[in-house]
Amino acid sequence: MKTDSVTNEIELEKLEQIERGKRIKNIRINELHLNKTQLANKIGVSSQFLGLVEDGKGNLVYKSIKKLRSLSGHSSDYILYGLDDTIINKTNEFLKNYTEEEIINAIKLIKEITIFIKK
Repeated sequence: MKTDSVTNEIELEKLEQIERGKRIKNIRINELHLNKTQLANKIGVSSQFLGLVEDGKGNLVYKSIKKLRSLSGHSSDYILYGLDDTIINKTNEFLKNYTEEEIINAIKLIKEITIFIKK
């Protein structure tokens, strides 16, 4: 039975790698409007290796993910796992309308509400 769980884990990892490659390709084409060679040069890999990554057959190292993150404006969580990172930008934009004191008071109020709800 342990072999089945290891096999399932490997399969899930392969699927994640394929999805990650699709996200990176989408960022390259639809957001950065770069060809493989251009993006590869910017993140410090060969265009052949970037092709493997986009096909789900390779993974970028930390340094390259960091560069891609800076270029694209996406979080590492989005690049690696597909987690929605638009909420961070939307929240920052929304909070620009308030002072630091107003934000702190709102957080205190939210804490009080959660304590009340738990009772």
